Amino acid sequence: MTRQHATAHWRDTGHPIIRSFEPGEDWFWNYATNDYYDGPRLAAPESRPAKQPVPGPRGRVPKDWMNRLRNRGH
Repeated sequence: MTRQHATAHWRDTGHPIIRSFEPGEDWFWNYATNDYYDGPRLAAPESRPAKQPVPGPRGRVPKDWMNRLRNRGH
């Protein structure tokens, strides 16, 4: 799902570079070149908390979040 969000952001804004926000990952991706990118070291925090579930804080995300994402703007 992250890939869909990031791709849509790139298409909407022209911002081609993304960075993983997963614990233990520090890679960047460039949609314009379709390849990894050597990005800068970023300020903390470098990831979501390791104990935080995806997609967000436990109990704060609607059970139908996937459908809501797919159907937004339709």
